[in-house]
Amino acid sequence: MFDVMPNSKSNSNSNRKMRGFKRWMKHQGIECSDALLLIHSIDSVSVKALCDLHESDVVATIPKHSCLTVKTSAANHIIEEAQLGGYLGLAVALMYEKSLGPQSKWFQYLQLLPISEPIPLLWSIAQIDSLLVGTELHKIIKEDKALVYQDWKECIRPLLDSDSFKLNPDFFGVDEYFAAKSLIASRSFQIDEYHGTGMVPLADLFNHKTAAEDVHFTSVSSTSETDTDDENDGDDEIINPDSNSEMGSLDGRSDLEVSSTSADEPTFMEMIIIKDVKAGAEVFNTYGSLGNAALLHRYGFTEPDNPFDILNIDLEIVVQWSLSSFSCRQSRRRLTFWRKLNYSGCVSQNSEYFEISLDGEPQIELLILLHIILLPEDEYEELDVALTATGELNEKKSFLYTKDTELSKKLLLTQKVGEALLSLADIREGLYGRNSLEDDMRMFNECCCETNRELYHSLLLRISERRIIEKLRAYVCSEAGILRTGKNTRTRKRVD
Repeated sequence: MFDVMPNSKSNSNSNRKMRGFKRWMKHQGIECSDALLLIHSIDSVSVKALCDLHESDVVATIPKHSCLTVKTSAANHIIEEAQLGGYLGLAVALMYEKSLGPQSKWFQYLQLLPISEPIPLLWSIAQIDSLLVGTELHKIIKEDKALVYQDWKECIRPLLDSDSFKLNPDFFGVDEYFAAKSLIASRSFQIDEYHGTGMVPLADLFNHKTAAEDVHFTSVSSTSETDTDDENDGDDEIINPDSNSEMGSLDGRSDLEVSSTSADEPTFMEMIIIKDVKAGAEVFNTYGSLGNAALLHRYGFTEPDNPFDILNIDLEIVVQWSLSSFSCRQSRRRLTFWRKLNYSGCVSQNSEYFEISLDGEPQIELLILLHIILLPEDEYEELDVALTATGELNEKKSFLYTKDTELSKKLLLTQKVGEALLSLADIREGLYGRNSLEDDMRMFNECCCETNRELYHSLLLRISERRIIEKLRAYVCSEAGILRTGKNTRTRKRVD
């Protein structure tokens, strides 16, 4: 089982909780390798290798019955009677098990968890408005808070009014619901079709490192061999569906694409080393290929130099720019024509947007929209007539349909489209307020994560986004042959 590294200050209480958790794991049939060292500090847990670990080493086996899910919770009858599904049902299960105290099957596990996780969902409105302004999370987090409160008001509070359930109101208030949601957002896994989403003890103690995970999860049948030398043809891999193209929901970390509705289905989950780990090194899991906005949204932290960072430019900003230069009728007609060509932006939480890559390269759908908006009226009318009459564009504009993305970008990124992109970059950066990128970097260098976590991670998010804006400007000027005078959008054609 795990060894425990003591904390220099406190740690009689922490050690007591860890000893209880270790006994609980043994009782639940959770098997851990002696090669793992669990380090428990006041507010975090990390896992290190006590000796060299090698690819294909099985370091833990977790039975599904030990996971806290709607199916396994003592609150199952309440959840089913109230017809609560998904993450809402899991939140009720989590709050109910906490309300049972030592009588809960998961008491020792729950004792090890924090009361809540520091995700922006739990920040005050004042913090959200001041720290996240300009970032793509600002609007999303405020919407999240409103929706989560509405869920509590409509689905959780009525449970307290039911005499048949006899719930302890101290564990089912709005603050407790938000806290449960934060734990589910940062720690839950999609286990399988039968169990749905659940809390997976031990698996949720490994910290995240983007694109550098050391452990992987598989599901194995209780009748299969777990020897790593055997063929595992019946194993089902737990994959992580998280995509950096959108924020996604607040809930869940990885998917186990199997069902547990029959005796032949997998009943255990294994944690397997996927690359060699040296003794003394931390053993990392990954939550997916996520940029800093998604990491902060779901898990409450960011990473410097995140290779999956992107910047979003909302369609609303494009419409705003178009209306400042063209009539409402022209802007509306050109947008409608773009949609008739079966184009759209990315969509998440009722918001449509375009992605700018880490290198500053704009999404091609944005270039096509800008090209259409900027067409002279006679060229636009010719295209509109051709599309209406034949359903096809003329040959001169066939690059709007070509699958050769690089060729399309060269033809699309004219000087006018480039100037439009620079204007969009200025509008997007204006959302951050008066502070410049240099101001944010100076504040970040003076900020301590331990004493002001919210400011630290929000500044890192702002900086990562604003650096992409700078790269967008550089990309446009290089590709469209534009020189900028100063830091703003004043542009002139380059003279060769």
